[in-house]
Amino acid sequence: MRFTENDIEDALTIVRRVVPPTPAYAWPLLAKETGVEVIVKHENHTPTGSFKARGGLVFVDALRRAGLPKGLITATRGNHGQSIAIGAEQAGIPSVIVVPEGNSREKNAAMEAFGGELLISGRDFDAARRVAASEASRRGFLNVSSFSRDIVRGVATYGWELFSQHPDLDAVFVPLGMGSGICSLIAMRDLLGMKADIIGVSAERAPVYAETFQNKRRMIGTQAATFADGMACKEPPEEAVAIVLAGAADVVSVSEDEIAEAIRSLYSATHNVAEGAGAAGYAALARHRDRFKAKKVAVILTGGNIDRDRMAMVLAGQTPPA
Repeated sequence: MRFTENDIEDALTIVRRVVPPTPAYAWPLLAKETGVEVIVKHENHTPTGSFKARGGLVFVDALRRAGLPKGLITATRGNHGQSIAIGAEQAGIPSVIVVPEGNSREKNAAMEAFGGELLISGRDFDAARRVAASEASRRGFLNVSSFSRDIVRGVATYGWELFSQHPDLDAVFVPLGMGSGICSLIAMRDLLGMKADIIGVSAERAPVYAETFQNKRRMIGTQAATFADGMACKEPPEEAVAIVLAGAADVVSVSEDEIAEAIRSLYSATHNVAEGAGAAGYAALARHRDRFKAKKVAVILTGGNIDRDRMAMVLAGQTPPA
């Protein structure tokens, strides 16, 4: 997936109406902990608390130019749903957000607050996707995937910001869910002529991207039981897989305990709240710190939308259940 500078400038114009540039700070306590110059890209500082806000805004704006549908429907674990709800609200059309049973209560509340109609159905994300497809047909709404060109184009604005501010990065660690985050970084690195290695991060309990990278072909996962719900993917999009295989330097895995420890480290060092997926990049860097001694590495804190009870467990030294 390739973009031109005009593509990104257009996306930036759309995104800037709602999302200001997010900070990318070097935190000395993280450097002390790892021996690496660590840059944290704070995508937890958007109006929805995650990087996904960017993609939904650009996606809905593209629909507006082509002709808006009757409404939008999408399946999500939370952050993507917030982005579609906020985009639909701005466009003046309804949105239905399908989440699986047992989804984050606080993410559910946020999606409703942004104007989405919440529909709880399905045992997991993949079941919720099937419900969304059926409901879209019944209502005559457009079923929105969490991976498409315009969503990736919107998300790519964070990569543009990061590489513009820190052009000398040696590597970037980014969590893997459906793939918009890593694919946008690969696209921006290539567009701007940077040399940074892009390293994807999977949860050990949602290992489909790690297995895909190892086997050099798209795999279908059998489990996605991680408390880092933004990484709970079993069926990665084919287009995302092709981009990752062609453009990522590596895909590594982290355990549930490592993710929880990374949340604690980020809180102690930066006093920022990270959700599970948001901490996964730092968890991976911490595991592989010896590979990056004395180098400059960014981690994408993709979101801070973790429920209060789970954050309390993490700060108490426990690892939440999936």
